[in-house]
Amino acid sequence: MRESERIRADYAVIGAGVAGLRAAIELASGGRVLLLAKGSLAETATASAHRGISAALGDEDEIRLHEQETLRAGAGLANPAAVRVLVEEGSGRLAELAAWGAQIARGANHVAPARDAPHGRSRAPASQADSTGGEIARTLLGRVRTLDRVELRPNSFTIELETSSSGANPRVTGLRFLDEGSGRVVEVEARALLLATGGLGQLYQETTNPASATGDGMAIGFRAGAALADMEFIEFHPTALAAKNAPPIPLSDALCGEGAVLRNALLERFLPHYHECAELTPRDALARAITSEMKRTESSYVYLDLTGLDAEHLKRRFPRIFSKCMDYGIDITTDMVPVRPAAHFSIGGLKTDIEGRTTLAGLYAAGETAATGVHGASRLPGNSLLEGLVFGARAAKAMLADAAPTKRCSPGRTAKSAVPAKRDSPKPGRMANDPSPSLAARTMGSSLEPALVEIRRILSGNAGILREGRDLTRAVKELDAMALERPQSDARRQWEIYNLWTLARVVARSALARRESRGNHYRADFPYPDDGLFARHSLAADNGPVRFIE
Repeated sequence: MRESERIRADYAVIGAGVAGLRAAIELASGGRVLLLAKGSLAETATASAHRGISAALGDEDEIRLHEQETLRAGAGLANPAAVRVLVEEGSGRLAELAAWGAQIARGANHVAPARDAPHGRSRAPASQADSTGGEIARTLLGRVRTLDRVELRPNSFTIELETSSSGANPRVTGLRFLDEGSGRVVEVEARALLLATGGLGQLYQETTNPASATGDGMAIGFRAGAALADMEFIEFHPTALAAKNAPPIPLSDALCGEGAVLRNALLERFLPHYHECAELTPRDALARAITSEMKRTESSYVYLDLTGLDAEHLKRRFPRIFSKCMDYGIDITTDMVPVRPAAHFSIGGLKTDIEGRTTLAGLYAAGETAATGVHGASRLPGNSLLEGLVFGARAAKAMLADAAPTKRCSPGRTAKSAVPAKRDSPKPGRMANDPSPSLAARTMGSSLEPALVEIRRILSGNAGILREGRDLTRAVKELDAMALERPQSDARRQWEIYNLWTLARVVARSALARRESRGNHYRADFPYPDDGLFARHSLAADNGPVRFIE
């Protein structure tokens, strides 16, 4: 048994990406904040984002255009109220970052704003057009480190949430996390908790996400009783690097905005045959077109061709992409770059309102972990980091407003709790009609890596870019048959894989339930949208069947 300890904070934030950091800054005005980072502070999706933020920085017309484009990208499911919040508050959040020292202002260092392919106008301010995420992470982390009321603990893996059992409505009261430095399991009591752990890209064999993207926040929130929404909508980045021995680095949409073209294995430009917008096709349709063309030509990639563009301009505009490709022997100014789609962003997550409140009292979510409805069925490129900034701050404000008027922790480091908080036994998190744990699952012991390989095989082969009912049915049955047991130890890797299995089942069931094609969800057996039945959001809760709500 590991040695354990108990601590208390006014507020706990799990996740140190853009949403978590921005929330912690806001929460510091109301009490002591415990900010937990799963790994090192360099492992977040924010820090690895090549570009990723767009906001209307001009007049009211630009704001309204950004709103219209976001709603259009959402394919009929974007929440208008959430979109309005995003576009109206976005410029203020960017101005705030600039005031804190971020080099992302329009025209900074003489770099003009770039245009992500589906945008009608250039609205992606950056000091370098492919390193915005890193600059935002640096700025927010620097700000957090100036705040005495925020205790930042890296290498802290959250295992599960604690809930109260008093009354008919449960409430989150704390959490348990593994301090990987000391080996201790720490129990935390807090007035409110925010989950901002990022996405679940590790569900798929090919993903642009870091290794830490195992959907932990979504999974622990779901097992505690919070609802998940829109989990069938998984965005695949259409142009991830496919070079030998290279990770699938996402190559920015702005490359196509600059004039790059896509060619198949026969070096033919093919996109005009699929979509009238050609290389400026929205991401979801672009990923499908590339996948279809790879199948047609029996190739494992297509080519991104920038050879007709000005070489020096490309090096200045995309220095990080240029450097990363050169690491694998590819000069984007002279070579055609092999690319293919890779899992990139989870549209769905824990269902929240536009203030970040989940369906479970005391629990909040923001960023990719949350499903506010701001993205609908497909995300407009550039809106993800903006979402984290805007809704991270809003969730924190709601936490401050909603928190019970209890005595706050005293100044200084996070105080040890004088009275231990009651911790209920966690729910097993099985869905309706679960089979009993299989012998294979019971005897797998501490090595669950074969299970992860199987999860990825099932999702990639049956619930990827192009889907069909019979394949999704197979995926649901195979995932159910795995019957992984709740880990009996506090080992991080066992919980990560258990979290991925939990979410894989929701993704497959949600995709099977949505019998239409919309945004990032395409069913070959139901190739058209069905507004009569499915212009609604999917909801998975209480281990019951997936249902649809307005």
